[in-house]
Amino acid sequence: MFMGEFQHNIDTKGRIIVPSKFREELGATFVVTRGLDQCLFAYPMTEWKVLEEKLKKLPLTKRDARAFTRFFFSGAIECEIDKQGRINIPQTLRTYASLEKECVIIGVSNRIEIWSHSTWETYVTESEESFAEIAENLMDFDI
Repeated sequence: MFMGEFQHNIDTKGRIIVPSKFREELGATFVVTRGLDQCLFAYPMTEWKVLEEKLKKLPLTKRDARAFTRFFFSGAIECEIDKQGRINIPQTLRTYASLEKECVIIGVSNRIEIWSHSTWETYVTESEESFAEIAENLMDFDI
């Protein structure tokens, strides 16, 4: 399980250090793709395959299913961690997530997320204001 929040900088070549706490669980290769809320999602291969199977089952006749699948898979890349513990994020994904210098990498159960520091701060501030309401809405899911 991934959890925690880490601050790292992305360099001019698009490389960012993956927290050592996450490296082993991500494995030798893993997938990074566009996520929701203007961040990137990174999945270990086992989790990616589970998600891939679920997305394959979506009906091709549904416009939303086609759009989401395109969005998700077209941005996906396989990554490997280099000897310095870094991954290289392509420019298209850096642009999507507004990754320029300061970044935040968080663990979210079965995946990690990579955020621009400013986008993360805005998200946290907005979410804190409505956290009680969000929790109340999730009560139906026995949380």
